[in-house]
This record gives sequence, structure tokens and C-alpha cells, in this order.
Amino acid sequence: MSEVFAVRRSRLRDRCVAAGSAAALISRPANVRYLAGGAPPGAVLLLGPAGESADELLCPTAPTGDPVDGRLDEQLRLTVLPAHGHDPAVAAAENAAASGAEALAVEENHLTVARHRALGAVAPGLRLTDLDGAVEQQRMVKDEDEIACLRIAAEITDQALGELLESILVGRTERHLALELERRLVDHGADGPAFPTSVATGPNAGRRRHRPSDRRVEEGDFLSVCLGANYRGYRCEIGRTFVIGTTPADWQIDLYDVVFAAQRAGREALVPGAGYRDVDRAARHLLDSAGYGEGLAPLTGHGVGLEIDEDPQLAPAAMGKLDACVPVTVEPGVHLPGRGGVRIDDTLVVRQEADGGPELLTITTKELLAL
Repeated sequence: MSEVFAVRRSRLRDRCVAAGSAAALISRPANVRYLAGGAPPGAVLLLGPAGESADELLCPTAPTGDPVDGRLDEQLRLTVLPAHGHDPAVAAAENAAASGAEALAVEENHLTVARHRALGAVAPGLRLTDLDGAVEQQRMVKDEDEIACLRIAAEITDQALGELLESILVGRTERHLALELERRLVDHGADGPAFPTSVATGPNAGRRRHRPSDRRVEEGDFLSVCLGANYRGYRCEIGRTFVIGTTPADWQIDLYDVVFAAQRAGREALVPGAGYRDVDRAARHLLDSAGYGEGLAPLTGHGVGLEIDEDPQLAPAAMGKLDACVPVTVEPGVHLPGRGGVRIDDTLVVRQEADGGPELLTITTKELLAL
């Protein structure tokens, strides 16, 4: 794996050099992990101007070796700062200046104003430039090892959800069910949940990112669930909607059918070269035509990987086109105030048609079940 991380750092270094900065400072944890194999708390990565031998991971304390933080590339120079209170980013800027760098590319969107000023103060001769999302753009297309981690995360998530569906749900609270799902994720091998699990019942169902409450599940409710596993740093997402304890009402069947059709249209639009906005339009058009256009979520889906919400964004105004091997969610939903609603959410990998088209990672049934 060391070679993988070295290649990633080399690609980023080439981009920085082309932009006029021979050195780069990476402070965003997901980006540190992508380039270094691991991200101990508070660590930053310095890509030195002298090439790979100058790359250095600076940590405020010695790494514990916790697998949740990843496995560090052993080829990297590791520097543990001598005492608490030293900022690794400031130390990295000092090292870059001492090595002869004239410019240092930093992640301005991740740095506080105070930290940015501290970098300038400690190395006044060092010109600070902005990486401007360069690492995030590099992370969008996943290699097969990354996709394998996402595939396992999806399998764990499907297992946890499948077990919940076999249990008694009536009378239990949203909060209780969410905690049980997160426990089941860990029981099946996840490092933890990919994001806070959402369980929504009755009038809460269908709300995007609903925070579980003490409302109890009642017969006849819609129950919408959204969860995902974090496996070796890679995060997936699944969302399903069910009816509790009885045959679905006509209005529930009609609403579910519309959202399901929109979700299927979005999935089928996932082809290399498709515009981000075109995927969003494929799903949104069906919901809008059915009279549910008002109040729809601002996006139909998003990228996943070392973060649960990363580029690309599948939204009406999004610019750009899909590449193969980009994992994304497709998650349309409708919420009717006071009545509830439906969300259907899958994680897929964009694939060439010759490779079978979009690869569905989350496979729990999308049939409208009465539990």
C-alpha cells in the first residue's frame, strides 16, 4: 500500500508544482488519511519541495496505532512534536521554509483565520497559496481497493438493517431503533456509523437527516431509516421506507411508487460522461411532474468515500460530468407535512456500460414492505 500513497502524493505534488508551489500542507483529516494512509488526531502532512523523501507527517502526540485512524505509510517521515501546545501546521510551515520552499499551498477552507495568520508569522518569507480542493478532486475517482472497502461497508449496512426488519418495531422509539442499528453496525465489523443514524416514523418519515426523537412507532406509520457503516475509513449510505404493521394505504402506495420511480431514474442516469445536474434532473423531473416539486431536497445525491458527503454533488446547478469508478448516492425523497413521507437511498459506483453499468452496493430490497 505504501506505493499507492506515494503515487497519490506524487500526483498532488506535480499539480502543486505546475501551479507554482513546490510544497503543500494538508490539514483536513480525510485528505491526510488519503495521502498518508492514516490520520492520527491533529496530524498534518507536509509535502516537501525536495520530493518524496521530504514528505513528513507531523503529530501533536505519538500515534496510538488505533485501526480507526488508519495504517500509516511507513515510508513517511514521522515527527512527533516535543510538547503539548505546539501546532503541527505551524511546525510544518517552519520546516517548509527551512527546506528552501518559496511558496506553500495550504487548504484555506480548512484553516481558521488565526491559524492562517500563524503560518504567515512563523515564515514571513513563505508565500501562502490555496490548494483549492485539489485533494478532494483527486479523491473523487476511487481505485478498486477503495471500492472494495465501500463494498464491505455496504454489506455490513445491509446486514444491520436486515436484522432490524426481523424484530418487533411497534412501540419502540426512534431513538432506541437508531441506537440499535448503530450497535449492529459495530457488531458486524464496522469501525462505527458513517454518520448519525436517522430513524423517522409517522409524520417525521421522509425528512432528510431527521434526528431521532422519543416518538414511538405506531401501526400504520411510514418508517424511514437512513444509516451507513464506516469501514476502514470508507463510508456508505442506505435509506429505506416501510409501513408498520398493516397493509399500506392507497396514498402511501402512490407516494412510494413515485419516489421509487424517481430513484430508479436517477440510478439509470449514472453513466460516465453524464452531467451531475442531468442525474439530478432525471429524478427531480418525475417528482416535480407528480406535483411534489415544492420542498424537495437541494440535491439528489452526492459522492461518498473517506467522508459521507463529498464531491460530486448531484444538484440542479452542479457543474461537471461523472467519471467511471466514482461512488455516489441517489437519494430522492418526499415529505408531506403532518403525514410523513418516503426516502429511498442507495450507494452505487459509476461503471462503464461494458462493465455492467452502475454497480449497486446497497442491496436491501426496495419493495414497500409491511413490517
